[in-house]
Amino acid sequence: MIMPMAIQIDEHGVHLLISKNLKRLRLLRNISQLALSAKAELSHNYINDIENCKKGVSVRTLVKLSNALNVEPYQFFLPDNMPITGIDLYVEDLRNSLNMVITEVTNHYVSSGKNEN
Repeated sequence: MIMPMAIQIDEHGVHLLISKNLKRLRLLRNISQLALSAKAELSHNYINDIENCKKGVSVRTLVKLSNALNVEPYQFFLPDNMPITGIDLYVEDLRNSLNMVITEVTNHYVSSGKNEN
């Protein structure tokens, strides 16, 4: 038997959820809107409009943002009021961010060392 949803979801609620998560994920990765727009091949104004809930996103745009931020698409749909057990997703976001920073720093120093020879 299919149970009815406990709450009613509307388009604005989904746009708001995506906009909050986009900003959260972008800040976790310590990337500016301008840098994200370049990586995702979207305009800076469009990124700003999404984060300010002025514009929605298509699946194509969601894929571009997911790839640019190196996250799974479901991460744009995480609720604000996630139960404490859901905190694992946020911890995983942080772990992924730290791994990316470590990789970038390591690659930078490895490539810098090669140039000195």
